Amino acid sequence: MNHSPRPDHEILEALHRIGLMADDVRFEALAGGVSSDIWKVEIGDRVFCVKRALPKLKVAADWVAPVERNRFEAAWYEIANQIIPGVAPRVLAYDEDAILFAMDYLDPATHNLWKSELRDGRADPSQAEQVGRRLVRVHAATADDEAVRERFPRTDIFQAIRLEPYLEATAACHPDLRNSLFALSRRTAATRLTMIHGDVSPKNILIGPAGPVFIDAECACMGDPVFDLAFCLNHLLLKCLWKPNAREGYFDGFAQLVTGYMEGVTWEERTETEARAASLLPGLFLARVDGKSPVEYLNDQADKNRVRRCARRLLRTPPRRLIEVLDAWKRELNS
Repeated sequence: MNHSPRPDHEILEALHRIGLMADDVRFEALAGGVSSDIWKVEIGDRVFCVKRALPKLKVAADWVAPVERNRFEAAWYEIANQIIPGVAPRVLAYDEDAILFAMDYLDPATHNLWKSELRDGRADPSQAEQVGRRLVRVHAATADDEAVRERFPRTDIFQAIRLEPYLEATAACHPDLRNSLFALSRRTAATRLTMIHGDVSPKNILIGPAGPVFIDAECACMGDPVFDLAFCLNHLLLKCLWKPNAREGYFDGFAQLVTGYMEGVTWEERTETEARAASLLPGLFLARVDGKSPVEYLNDQADKNRVRRCARRLLRTPPRRLIEVLDAWKRELNS
């Protein structure tokens, strides 16, 4: 028996139940962000991961969320892979008792983290375009699909881990914008058009040999697809403060992601989709400075104030086009 670090008893029992345990097993704890325990498991030549959601997220703010989100993450992977094979890790097994699942391990040698690419200034607009095209295909294929809707019956999890900590918590720092931020939260909660990922961030996108791969779908639900779009675009705006020398690449990536995505919208008029995305984006922008989950790389108050000024102006006068948000951010950066 290998004596390397091991998961707790609950995970070990679950691996036995789903037939993924052996005497020569080796474990390695992987960085699971703030929300999950993730282990790399090796049995002979076989390598896979096991993931279990945590009830309390590892952040400074008091932030709890139902562990059942793990079930919906697995469902997102299964459904998305039916639409675009390889767009997400393949689910190998799910254990209902422990509420965890096993999935393929994607080797970092062949699957580069998009956040790392952007951090290092390699802002390839074609990658952003492919992210948009793959994301919208998943949205379009699940639009108004009752079978998919039945897989995602709950709305409280998305409220707990996205709308409250991002839009609603931000209102505490900006009481004059409370009505606007809560209105965005309520509208997003009430709009359940497609299956959404809920955390489409560069840290959750791998650039694989066949295209972008989406991971960490813990916030998956039936929801407003523009949340995924705006959530991802938000990071391209914020990266301009992280790596100023790569700004033009981030700007181009923003534009290409919008183009790739909008060309695939089929469930409503594209102008309606874009208007909701454009009005939501400033709220998410402000949330990454003053919500419960601020981005870790913005520590300079002058940079934070740039985000606040731009976002506050846009929240007061909501845009209808995403290019309006990008142009407003360019003006702020050049001021």
